[in-house]
Amino acid sequence: MAENINDITITYEEDGELVVEELEKVILNRGAWTSILFRYRERERQTGQMGPAKATLRRYQKYQGVFKKRDAINLSAETARTLVDTLEKWLGDGLLGKGQAEVEE
Repeated sequence: MAENINDITITYEEDGELVVEELEKVILNRGAWTSILFRYRERERQTGQMGPAKATLRRYQKYQGVFKKRDAINLSAETARTLVDTLEKWLGDGLLGKGQAEVEE
């Protein structure tokens, strides 16, 4: 568990082998509750090779000094496209306020 938002990662190793590789993260908001968008890839069991990039949106809550994952939404390419298209429309129509996110590579 991470004590600092910047230390949150989805990189995961099992028996010394990389299973999930974090490629990029965007911190969408900070605070006791934080949302982070990750781009990652997973090792495919059949081939042992890293698979294609995927996206997941995760929510973390700081509890007793550490951030714990509370929710996750895995985004397929189709779902991600729908999300992007909808948000672009809402932004273009002036239906959303302004905000900032932090990109980490």
